[in-house]
Amino acid sequence: MKVTFLKPTTLLLLIILNLNTSAQELEDIKYTASNKGKFFVSWGGNRASFSRSDIHFKGENYNFTIKDASALDKPKGWHIDYINPTRITIPQTNVKIGYFISDKYTVSIGVDHMKYVMNRNLTKTVDGYINLPLTDAGSVYNGTYNNEDFLVSEDFLMFEHTNGLNYVYTEFSRYDDVSKLLNLPNIDKFQINITEGIAGGILYPQTNTTLLQKDRYDEFHLAGYGVSLHAGLNLTFFKHFFIQLDMKGGYINMPDIRTTSNTAESASQHFMYLQRVIAFGGIFRI
Repeated sequence: MKVTFLKPTTLLLLIILNLNTSAQELEDIKYTASNKGKFFVSWGGNRASFSRSDIHFKGENYNFTIKDASALDKPKGWHIDYINPTRITIPQTNVKIGYFISDKYTVSIGVDHMKYVMNRNLTKTVDGYINLPLTDAGSVYNGTYNNEDFLVSEDFLMFEHTNGLNYVYTEFSRYDDVSKLLNLPNIDKFQINITEGIAGGILYPQTNTTLLQKDRYDEFHLAGYGVSLHAGLNLTFFKHFFIQLDMKGGYINMPDIRTTSNTAESASQHFMYLQRVIAFGGIFRI
């Protein structure tokens, strides 16, 4: 049997053609087509809305509930404080760091720094009693309240989670690339993902409180827990940069809110919230 050997020039030509084909195939595989193993980090801001809630206060010589209390957030607007390291906790902010465990699923940890300011100088229903020593300035409010209308003035109560209503959570999310549905020509230049996820964690607020004319209290304290869901859009630019737009809703339960320097005194409340988030971030492989 005759064995035919390729000429050196022919063999070299075949190798070059094969290398060109492999290079072309690699070019066709987009960086953004696969996410597994990538890390991401984001930083942004939020606006939040809160449902009404009953706030229960208890301590030495008082035990009462303010019913149907309302609250607002405390927006900063577009401000340099969002990127000023010395004032970064003043605005309402969101930070998250995560990892793609597959092309579509991520695990992450984050902090939602919301702000909750109870509306004051409103007439609310109060139920319970106040029986402070007559030497206390707050004794002017002594009495038994049987679901009575009462003016919750600033002198009576200032109640704010303003530094802040800190939700520290872990999250599990899904990403779905919808770029093909929109006929985007090159997802390495611009890609659109739909995201959704579920999270749970703790509430670690710094609650700014003045109650019954006692000294103001404003310290961090582990107060309770929260759970949440989110859905949003992820807009990725040039492989490594993105804008995340989220709607996030959840439930917060805080049975142990510090209100004074006396550890025997506290407040409790639970409510729903809705958060609108815009965040900027980066995504990369290590």
